[in-house]
Amino acid sequence: MKLFRFSLIVCTYMRPKPLIKLLKSVQEQVLYPDEIIIIDGSTDDKTEVLLNEIHFENLKYVKAKDEDRGLTRQRNLGISNVQNNSEIICFLDDDVILEPDYFENLLSTYTIYPDALGVGGYISNEVKWERIQENYVSTIHDFTFDGWKRKDGSRFVLRKKLNLDSDCPPGFSPLFSHGRSVGFLPPSDKTYRVEQLMGGVSSFKKSVFDMFSFSHYFEGYGLYEDADFSLRVAKKGNLYLNTSARLAHYHDPSGRPNQYKYGKMVVRNGWYVWRIKNPKPNFKDRLKWNSITILLTLIRYSNILTEKNKKAVITEAFGRTIGWWTLLIKKPQI
Repeated sequence: MKLFRFSLIVCTYMRPKPLIKLLKSVQEQVLYPDEIIIIDGSTDDKTEVLLNEIHFENLKYVKAKDEDRGLTRQRNLGISNVQNNSEIICFLDDDVILEPDYFENLLSTYTIYPDALGVGGYISNEVKWERIQENYVSTIHDFTFDGWKRKDGSRFVLRKKLNLDSDCPPGFSPLFSHGRSVGFLPPSDKTYRVEQLMGGVSSFKKSVFDMFSFSHYFEGYGLYEDADFSLRVAKKGNLYLNTSARLAHYHDPSGRPNQYKYGKMVVRNGWYVWRIKNPKPNFKDRLKWNSITILLTLIRYSNILTEKNKKAVITEAFGRTIGWWTLLIKKPQI
């Protein structure tokens, strides 16, 4: 396997302890990054203090100024600090833990598929998959792909019943958006071509950033910024996801926006990403996008009956509702 010089960028915000756990898993890697760039948007100094207490080789700490805070701005700041001779830039969320061969398997993809502009890793701890036989008959409650099955969520089951399910394989966005993410790819150890990568478990050739940067439209938490970026890159070349490059994601709750803002972002940012893929949707695509958006909002309202934190549920659902209505008044500028 060709050895690439590669850089790791981790953008963090108010998560010093999860960040240290990630960096300790990086220490155990078969291939160690040539540089690790921490872009810290925290409003306190706890992350910096903790990093000064523990030595990590090749680590560079950058404290983001007020104007550089927010996921997309911090990622762009990290890219500007990458060494000139770096060939691959990797991104990781600050609340993940890597398996020891993560970088080895991720980077091998660029050798096997030299056309790759970007390669994503695989989150292994969120979904239970089962192997199936060739003659397995799928039910409406299953999602099957490439000899594997997983239980389908209630929202996808309902979408199937209403003929609103995605008509694309996982990792590809249909013309009405609302597709199935790369999280619907099975743990097969195979590499799949995709057009969307999860930003917190991704990598790109450094040359990609001569043409693209992360959009400043996605302020703060930056929901769906990864979909926007990877969809734009995929129009220029191929992206892949290697399911043997594995990590665990622990979804640390600190540093997240309130539920109202999150709900509003789900709809408005979702609309923005839809129009990146399909700038001029026809009537059928418009009808499906709006139908699914409204359906998912209604499902969120119904969760009030089943979830314990009812305030968070109704706040998010209300944010989704306001987000949809604001699209009628002022749409995001692409």
